[in-house]
Amino acid sequence: FHPCPALLQMSGSQPQVGRGVPCLRCRGLCTGFEPHSWRKICKSCKCSQEEHSLSSELEDDRKIGRLLSDSKYASLTARLKGGDGVRIYKRNRMIVTNPNISGKDPTFDTITYEWAPPGLAQKLAMQYMELIPRELQPVAGTDGALHRRRRLARQLPLHDQDPAQCRGLAEGEQRLMEEFVKKYKAEALGVGEVALPGQGGGGKEEEKAQDKSIDPGRAPESPNGALESAPAAGPYRCETCKQPVPGDCPVVYADRAGYSRQWHPACFVCCRCAEPLVDLIYFWKSGAAWCGRHYCESLRPRCAGCDEIIFSEDYQQVEGLAWHKKHFACLACETLLTGKPFALANASLLCTTCSQSRV
Repeated sequence: FHPCPALLQMSGSQPQVGRGVPCLRCRGLCTGFEPHSWRKICKSCKCSQEEHSLSSELEDDRKIGRLLSDSKYASLTARLKGGDGVRIYKRNRMIVTNPNISGKDPTFDTITYEWAPPGLAQKLAMQYMELIPRELQPVAGTDGALHRRRRLARQLPLHDQDPAQCRGLAEGEQRLMEEFVKKYKAEALGVGEVALPGQGGGGKEEEKAQDKSIDPGRAPESPNGALESAPAAGPYRCETCKQPVPGDCPVVYADRAGYSRQWHPACFVCCRCAEPLVDLIYFWKSGAAWCGRHYCESLRPRCAGCDEIIFSEDYQQVEGLAWHKKHFACLACETLLTGKPFALANASLLCTTCSQSRV
């Protein structure tokens, strides 16, 4: 991947600029990204920013670094030497070199994984990769790597953690958002850990004994349950598909779920959208793992116009969707539609004039 040369830093007063970046969905039909003043879409093709892959890898790493700093996962971040003091994600890349001995002189095939679980021996990391569908493996230069970055933009939008990236905040709401972010970092944010069954959390016996006292049907909020309720010893089972997991295959642990639970790598997905959790970053709530986007939406409404979380109690609601009052506008002509007739199709809000002209 190469950083988009046209990308400029986003500020609170201007829309994100990545003019001319082609749309991955439109495949040539879009003339290139044209930023909208407040919607997170391209004015040219109306596709989302994530379909244009606007950010560079460095910006993605800065975004995750920001998310994980000020949390108990800060060890996965580092300060850049000579940087501006901002912490950056210590993304674990994995380079695998295989000898190719088909010719007279052996050559080497090198495969680079854009991301791999940290802290693993290469053999275990490779086993983990092989348990993920091939089309999702983040091998550099493949659709799998591209898919990872699109999931990153979708599941962990920057405007869900940085008030400076938001257009919908009214005066006084920045503090509400800062408290919202601080709370989810303390109470829900997690990063999955890959290990062999029974070895999550270092496989410490005292931790395992504590976890066995937890009712497996509920989130382990208290370690004071009765030991009689411990699950019967036997094969480890995946929390999602309930199938046994072999003792020699890596599984994913979520520390907020307790180490009595484990997942097949392909089964560690958001309980709402069933998408694999990018870089194993999850949010724990109601006994399940969520992606960042759907976790935030489970607590506050999200504006269908600007894609930001709504912190006002005064907002527009139609058919299960929500809008900031100032963003309840026609997608085509931008006319405000409060108190006016409108059409709603596939979450697209249109005035009656624009709706009829599309038929």
